[in-house]
Amino acid sequence: MPPDQPPIPREVLPPGWGPLDCCDDRFEYRHSQPPLELVADCTAADRSHPGLGLCRCWELRYRYFLTDQTITEVIGRVSTRRAAVKGALACMERVHDTVSTGDGLLEVRDVLESVPLPDLVPDGLSQSSS
Repeated sequence: MPPDQPPIPREVLPPGWGPLDCCDDRFEYRHSQPPLELVADCTAADRSHPGLGLCRCWELRYRYFLTDQTITEVIGRVSTRRAAVKGALACMERVHDTVSTGDGLLEVRDVLESVPLPDLVPDGLSQSSS
């Protein structure tokens, strides 16, 4: 796929979503209302569970805007670009289906953090159970 071609075709995107940026190791999509961006970045897998043997993974994040600042939160990490595309599309669909333009940032956060991601990469920094 050419680097300037979005990984999710426009005709598949839920209403209100559009591509923002796309290259080999990153893609971004923007939602109009509420203003929100989804970002997928290929990154080092240094925080993943060491038993997986991954050197790279894809981190999905969302970004929202307050009056004087931009806030970025991690949704999760997945093992492949294909999983990142599927996860981003699942996030977009969930926002479209459940978030209204008047909902606040807490509702958006709750919705995005409840999306099941395919090929989720476990966090190697989690505390062990007591």
